[in-house]
Amino acid sequence: MAIQVGIAPDSWGVWFPNHEKQTPWSRCMDEMRQAGYDGVELGPWGYFPNTYPELKQALDARSLELVAGTVGGDFLNDASIDDMCQTIDEIAAVIMRFPQAKYIVLLPAMYTDLETGEFVMDPNLTDAQWATYCKNVQRAADRVASHGLIGAFHPHVDCHVQTEEQIERLLTDTDVQLCFDTGHHVYGGGEPIAFYKKHADRIPYIHIKDCDLAVKAKMDENKWSFAKAVTEDIMVEPGKGSIDFAKLHDALVEKGYDGWVVVEQDLFPVKSFDIPLPIAKRGRENLAKAGF
Repeated sequence: MAIQVGIAPDSWGVWFPNHEKQTPWSRCMDEMRQAGYDGVELGPWGYFPNTYPELKQALDARSLELVAGTVGGDFLNDASIDDMCQTIDEIAAVIMRFPQAKYIVLLPAMYTDLETGEFVMDPNLTDAQWATYCKNVQRAADRVASHGLIGAFHPHVDCHVQTEEQIERLLTDTDVQLCFDTGHHVYGGGEPIAFYKKHADRIPYIHIKDCDLAVKAKMDENKWSFAKAVTEDIMVEPGKGSIDFAKLHDALVEKGYDGWVVVEQDLFPVKSFDIPLPIAKRGRENLAKAGF
């Protein structure tokens, strides 16, 4: 059994394929290696090079392994999933050529506006809407599987699958696997270590993230948007928030976890491109102390 540690572009303030406030991709990839990580996620499709020769050359030059791709969509909207499936085909055509890359993370649309926090969808679904949601999650996962990869659904802040009850309902009503994000799980009121132990057979892939519950309390009191909460450091490097990562490591060993854990810390927008690297280094050091 081997647990390997990677990191995602999110930890360099990358939420979009292109944005003037984001760290340039080459600097991001350089610093991923400098911070001590062995593997990377692609992040938003189009941020890193998205053709095989260029991507392979960039990774090989830094001795990094590609771990996974990521794609997002609105699982209540069939047309959105049409587009999502097309992107899945594009991502799969590239990442299936990398031996360590087994996953495409399936990100759901948020029901709040990222910047304002205003509701853009009803957070509560009817039974009919839930059926549509599950159908489309399954459709996306099946599309990934058609390429010999695993579509791992990512429960997320302010999404229709966020709480432990919602995640377990999805697990019951589909056969999808999870990309289990420890920070989002805490944000949603859950206890990640116990939940992982309970559902380890459906969790082949993990995002390592920590959540500062004191900031979460301020967010709830002041009705901040998630984007605002990120600027107030609601998500922190592993070991600085509420999660005991040594206990998480022990749980992974107990359940025979064999694969990658990927650090993903929300930092958008970074006030300076010099900010992410020291944070990523501290996170890696803290995880090493916890056994990773």
